[in-house]
Amino acid sequence: MKRAVVNNSGDMDIYCNSCGRKLKVENGILMEDAFEANKEWGYFSDWDTQIHRFNLCEECYKEITSRFQIPVEVRQKLEVL
Repeated sequence: MKRAVVNNSGDMDIYCNSCGRKLKVENGILMEDAFEANKEWGYFSDWDTQIHRFNLCEECYKEITSRFQIPVEVRQKLEVL
């Protein structure tokens, strides 16, 4: 499940952590896809024992990954359940 903020009406709002855009949610269902990262930092890092989580909308994901020196590994799913 994508990280969300509960608004005043009790519905969940989901935001892109990069651009801050509110993602489209209808009746509690995310109506667009987003990249969700969840990293548990271990020893020998600057964030020992911390857990970092964030969401990226598709546009921000494309923008960020286009700057990678080594491209993202992409595999196709054979079936969608």
